[in-house]
Formats: sequence, C-alpha cells, structure tokens
Amino acid sequence: MNASTDVIIAGCGPTGAMLAAELRLHGIRVLVLEKDTEPASFVRIVGLHIRSLELMAMRGLLDRLLAQGRRRPAGGFFAAIGAPAPEHLDSAHAYLLGIPQPVVVDLLETHAVQSGAQVRHGVAVAAFEQDDEGVTVELADGERLRSRYLVGCDGARSTVRKRLGVGFPGEPSRTETLMGELEVAAPQEEIAAKVAEVQETDRSFSLTPFGGGAYRVVVSAAGVGDRAQPPTLEDFKRRLRAVAGTDFGVHSPRWLSRFGDATRLAERYRVGRVLLAGDAAHLHPPIGGQGLNLGVQDAFNLGWKLAAQIRGWAPDTLLDSYESERHPVAEEVLDNTRAQMELLSAGPGPRAVRRLLTELIAFEEVNRRLIEKITAIGIRYDFGEGPDLLGRRMRDIDVDEGRLYDRMYRGRGLLLDRTGRLTVGGWSDRVDLLADAAAALEVPCVLLRPDGHVAWIGDDQRDLDEHLSRWFGEPAR
Repeated sequence: MNASTDVIIAGCGPTGAMLAAELRLHGIRVLVLEKDTEPASFVRIVGLHIRSLELMAMRGLLDRLLAQGRRRPAGGFFAAIGAPAPEHLDSAHAYLLGIPQPVVVDLLETHAVQSGAQVRHGVAVAAFEQDDEGVTVELADGERLRSRYLVGCDGARSTVRKRLGVGFPGEPSRTETLMGELEVAAPQEEIAAKVAEVQETDRSFSLTPFGGGAYRVVVSAAGVGDRAQPPTLEDFKRRLRAVAGTDFGVHSPRWLSRFGDATRLAERYRVGRVLLAGDAAHLHPPIGGQGLNLGVQDAFNLGWKLAAQIRGWAPDTLLDSYESERHPVAEEVLDNTRAQMELLSAGPGPRAVRRLLTELIAFEEVNRRLIEKITAIGIRYDFGEGPDLLGRRMRDIDVDEGRLYDRMYRGRGLLLDRTGRLTVGGWSDRVDLLADAAAALEVPCVLLRPDGHVAWIGDDQRDLDEHLSRWFGEPAR
C-alpha cells in the first residue's frame, strides 16, 4: 500500500488544526481525522497568551481573532494573585485575548482547509503499524490508510499515545473542581463580600465578572457524582450552597465543566514515524490558562521540522529537536501549575506561602518573571553559547514598510540584515532575506527560524553559512 498522504493527524482541535496549516505552508499533503462529528455544544472562553498571539500574527491570523475576542491586561495569572501587568513587557501584543474556544477551533480548521489540508469528521484512529517507509492507520470502521508520518493530537486520553506504548507518568487527580460561566441574580456587592469571606480559607473559590452579565464560577466538586458525566446547573447550585451558604441565584449557564489536578507528561514525543503534540503529550490543571497555548506552540515548533524531514532537506537532528526543545517547556508548565495548585490549597502552610508570594510579587522583577513564564515569552531554547537573545523568540519589531511578523506569513526562515552585506545564497528556497539598515534591532543581523526563534546573531558570512546548514540543511545547487 503506497502512502496516499504525507501526514495523518489524529485530532482537529487547536493543536491538530494549527499543525495541519503549518505543514501545508510547505506543500505537505495532510489528512486530519477528527472523531467528533459536531463542535462542542458548550461555548467555553479561553485565553490566548502573548506568545500564542505573536504566533498568530506571524501567520496573518491575529486580526481575525481580535475581531471575535476581548483584550484583557496580562496580569494576575499566577495562582490568581491580583498583581497588575508588568510595565513594558517585551512584546507588541502584551495582553490576554479572551475568546470562545469554538471560535479558535473553527478559525484554525478553516485556515488549514483553505491552505489545502483535508479534514474528515466522525473518523477515529483505532490502531496503526509503522515500518521503515511509513505508517498504516486503521480506523474504527476498519478502513486502512497509509501515510509517511502520524501525529497524535487526540487529547489527554490519546489513542495514538496508548497504541504507541509511550508512558504517561505523573500524579492522578487529588481534587476535583467545577468551573463554568453562569448568569447570577445576586447583587455584585453581595457577591464580592461573600467571595472575600470564603477566600479567607478557600483560595480556589471564586466568582469573577466575565462580561455580558455572566460570572466565571469556580467551586470545589467534592461530593459531585461520576466525573465521566458532565456537571449540571444543579450540581453548581448545590456546591455553592455548601461552600458559600448561597447559590447566588446562578442560572442560564453558558458552559459548565469539571476538571481535576492530574499532572502527566509523555515520556517521549516521538517513536519512529509517530509523534505526539498538545494534550496527547502533556496534561495539567487549567490554572493560568496555559493548556491550549502550549499545544498550539507545540504545533509551531513541529510543523516546519516535520515538513523539512519530508521534503528531504532536514539536518539529521532537526526532527528530534522537537522533543528536546518542547519536552522541557512542558515540564516547566507542569511545575508552575503544581505550584499554583498548592498556593490555592486551604492548609496553613500553603496559605502562609501564598501570603509571602503576594508580598514578593509586588516587586516588578518577580511579577515580570512569573508573567513571562506563563505567557511563554520567557522561553529560551538551548542553541549553545551566545548572547542572551540567542534561542529566544524575536519580538515583532518595526522594519522597512511594516512589521517583522508580516514578513513571516509563509513559514520560512528569515535573515534580517542591517549591514546589507550578507546573503542566504543556496538556502533562498527556504530562507527569506530582509536587508534593512534601519530595523529596530540592537545587533547587526539575526537568523530566524520559521517559529520566530533566533538561530544566529552576527555579521560574518562564513559563520552564517554554518548556521544556515545547521538549521536548514545543505544549500541547493
């Protein structure tokens, strides 16, 4: 059976859809299989953090998202400690975008389809086998498909990960929490007073205004029945009365959900021709709103590398760098969510640590460090010794006739040259050249990977050629 497509992606959530679109930028044949036939019936609001907004800007998608979302200050994320956003965050998109998750999924899927990806709904991966040439995928209805690679973006209960035999170690849930958006009949002053009273002993409890008359409600799920069943409005009322002594007259839910604090990380992100991304690779509590963002950022890191492998120009270690770069990032996210959950605990020890951290976060540098961690703009991949900018993402700076990210829509590398003396030579089919002496850059030149991370800094052509080979393979003849 010959490979009928280059990559099959299991799951068409934000990670799978984004990966499909990234692969299509390089002409890779992509088939996305999504087990659900219809979008989720509930409209959950998610937050796109700074780094995700930057990546959307790099692909020309940000304006469409901004039109359907609501900007919020980039502060107060860490364990819901009410610190303001730090001043002068190093980004042109230094805010949180609150947006319905179905809008994000629909926009990214539409983007993938318009780019040429094929998406099939109501189709689930049941099994697969791989060999030296590709992967044979068996669907739930018995149909068999062939591709060169398979990527599991099929969530925390990933069939691909389980069939691949990759361990998913970590900690099971200790606590369960109800979260939803509901309208509330009680006066705002009464709500604020009661929340302040309850939070003296239970920091995980909250009712937060969320616009349009709705409140984001977070309350312990203790005693609520089977976790496999979706929570009901009555579940929320009962738990609110038990914790706060009133149900605040909650009604007309927009969405209701339940989550635990399970924390798990896949032992490997790649086995041969099968890879994992998004929730299939990592699971953690939603505190700080990092989950969707982490998955989308996985897709940006993987897309161009997998495309290079298929196109035949990838250096030997390029595809493996997906795991070596993204696995440590997920480890850090798991650790910061563990820390945040501890800070929401009711015990005297966690409450004392929370009071101490509340004092410390008033210092600008502490606040900035935590925000950069959660929003992912503090990530620095290990590219070897060099200036601090090396391995970090390049912010969206002013360049000739516009902005830097506007020049990255095609998903290629980019050499930003302030000297006017350098060239990309035989790599011009993979790397664009922008010669701009007036660019808002404090170094002579930078070489950017397609995901916007700085792969080289300098002004020497021979040194540049070595780094072009490291990241973009041998030059074309």
